[in-house]
Amino acid sequence: MSFFGKLKSRMFKSSSRLEEGLNAIVEEGGAPDEPDAPEAPDTGAPDAPEAPATPDAPDLPGDVPAQSAGDAEDGARSGLLGRLLGRGGKPAVRRALDDDMLEQLEELLITADMGVDTALRVTANMAEGRMGRKLSTDEIKGLLADEIARIMEPVARPMPLYPSRPQVVLVVGVNGSGKTTTIGKMAAQFRAAGKTVMIAAGDTFRAAAVEQLQVWGERAGVPVLTAAQGSDPASLAFEAMEKAAAEGADLLMIDTAGRLQNRSDLMEELSKIVRVIRKKDPQAPHNTLLVLDATTGQNALRQVETFRELADVTGLVMTKLDGTARGGVLVALADKFGLPIHAIGVGEQIDDLAPFDPRDFARALTGLDGA
Repeated sequence: MSFFGKLKSRMFKSSSRLEEGLNAIVEEGGAPDEPDAPEAPDTGAPDAPEAPATPDAPDLPGDVPAQSAGDAEDGARSGLLGRLLGRGGKPAVRRALDDDMLEQLEELLITADMGVDTALRVTANMAEGRMGRKLSTDEIKGLLADEIARIMEPVARPMPLYPSRPQVVLVVGVNGSGKTTTIGKMAAQFRAAGKTVMIAAGDTFRAAAVEQLQVWGERAGVPVLTAAQGSDPASLAFEAMEKAAAEGADLLMIDTAGRLQNRSDLMEELSKIVRVIRKKDPQAPHNTLLVLDATTGQNALRQVETFRELADVTGLVMTKLDGTARGGVLVALADKFGLPIHAIGVGEQIDDLAPFDPRDFARALTGLDGA
């Protein structure tokens, strides 16, 4: 299955909520589509006299038989049905786009954690030049997907690679956001791309995190540097940089302990790690990735604000999009901060983390088919 297929199927909670809401909005004030009767043009000229009947001409070789009146009627009816019927053979319901409908759309997007400001901006752009037009649910989904993709295209960028060796990648985030798993997946993918990678298990306070990284390291063929439980993570980061430099590694990925953004002591510890890294290399860390859990909803915005202040975050990775009905928060993050979104995750397997594609994401979020 393609990653888009996984994304669409596993973001079912988000897409189904939006789809159900859009259907309800359209059906509430809409009506089944009806054909407009074609009008004959009025030329102002008197009606021409009826032509006299003529005998049928004999068929000639190569002539195409004329279409019967019944066939023509069936063809017209078939074309009409194709225009009027939506999915499942039911009449397509359409509703005129007006202020009430826009307000309902805004509320729906806010419930999907798109945020007030972003929801207002998206609906305003959707409405531009379309007020009064009758729209079906599928047409609204298409407009919504286009607006979401437009917002997210500028931030869809892979993690940049630099000539510096080792390129230091610091990975931060709150407890349970998926940092350790993300590091393992990224390390495996970079190694598969021909890069030499090392991992530093900087969460020295949680033995399970170290063991999890070691499992990923074995799976990917990537060495994992560890320190005694409870030791100073900043010292481990410094030693890991020295070892990575000595061995000519392309990338050094440094895990950090999960920390709540409201714990000043833990956040100060993160600042210390950054200061120590910069003593070894003033340009490091070259990338600081903030891993966000999609299930946290709007709290993700606060996390970005806090971690940017302390660790100079350069890019985002969003995990657990398969476990939430609140996928719209990624749109709000892109709209508010403009930070690059390097990858998204929808599961535990190594290929469940993939580069962020804004159009695929927008279509999966709104429940549209691929392509």
